[in-house]
Amino acid sequence: MGSRVLLSPSPVERRARAAVAALFLTNGALFANLLPRYPEIKAELGIGNTAYGLAIAAFPAGAIVAGLAAAVLVRRFGSGRVAVAGTVLTGAGTLAAGVAPSVAVFAAALFLTGAMDAITDVAQNAHGLRVQRRYGRSIINSFHAVWSVGAVLGGAMAAGAITFGLPRGIHLAGSGIVFAAVALVALRHCLPGPDGDPGEATPRAGEARRRIPARTALVLAALVAIAIAGVVVEDAGNSWAAVYLSGSLHAPAALAAFGYIALVGAQFAGRLAGDRLVDRFGQRAVARAGGLVAASGMALALAVPTVPGTILGFAAAGLGVATLVPAAMHEADELPGLRPGTGLTVVSWLMRLGFLLSPPLVGIVADAAGLRLGLLVVPLAGIAVVVLASVLRPRRRVTVS
Repeated sequence: MGSRVLLSPSPVERRARAAVAALFLTNGALFANLLPRYPEIKAELGIGNTAYGLAIAAFPAGAIVAGLAAAVLVRRFGSGRVAVAGTVLTGAGTLAAGVAPSVAVFAAALFLTGAMDAITDVAQNAHGLRVQRRYGRSIINSFHAVWSVGAVLGGAMAAGAITFGLPRGIHLAGSGIVFAAVALVALRHCLPGPDGDPGEATPRAGEARRRIPARTALVLAALVAIAIAGVVVEDAGNSWAAVYLSGSLHAPAALAAFGYIALVGAQFAGRLAGDRLVDRFGQRAVARAGGLVAASGMALALAVPTVPGTILGFAAAGLGVATLVPAAMHEADELPGLRPGTGLTVVSWLMRLGFLLSPPLVGIVADAAGLRLGLLVVPLAGIAVVVLASVLRPRRRVTVS
């Protein structure tokens, strides 16, 4: 493989990288301020696990519906502006969900919040890739690690608000204002000029009808399943960690928030180390090891239910799935027989089904047999990754001439 010369980024590019990192931070933190307060909302609205699961599924439903609109908005207004506008509206939606007076309003607010979050996600990734192209090397993983930092920050803010008895309206309005201000400052340092077409990776109508080789289709399906397994585990922390700890294990509300914080904190650590581990051992080995860590850690926590053990179980789950979604996206983008970007588009779109289907499924099982049994979805997802990881590449030797 030939060598390449990496140019030092300019001050404009460095500021743009910091701006994108700030946008990822706010995106991770905003919704994380709401998640630990789900048990309060569930209790105040007086809903069971099934209704709760269906209500919170409105968030990924909104994301799926709005996903196709993101590319149009980015082409029309630019990725930086769309990301910032989406951030402001996500904060407003989070506040509306937090103070919703009924289940219907709660679900509607989550639907709109999910739509805004999906648009923000596409726009900030599009701008991050613009900056990456200017850098001439991979930096996108660092943005996703910063997202995890934002998620931990948001969860910690919520835990603090609960500890000090801060009303949800004041807490969520405050977090929304703070992170909207951060995003508006970041916009000043985003790259100027128009974006490339963020939808250019999507196959044209004629290309979409082209026959895909059977093996490629099977591998793509397996990669989608790996990505869905990753997001199902994430959703278990997002939607059920605080509910399980506070309801089934009777942990105080502030302590119950640490199930989610542990998951995203461990996920952040895994993302920091992920690139080095993949370079050394390969995607396949790292994914299999991660699946084993998630499955065994959460299975042990469910088998011997204690508050500290459950928090550690969610941490093991977050660590185990840290690299799964990036691995599935990367492998899908290089599948033979597909136009570049097509596999990535398919995985990015379909993995949201995990966020959509997991909450009501866990809720139905929880109402029928208890939330402890419903959370078996986490070790089952880990086992699925171990089985499917063979479609990922082993370690590749890299030579530099």
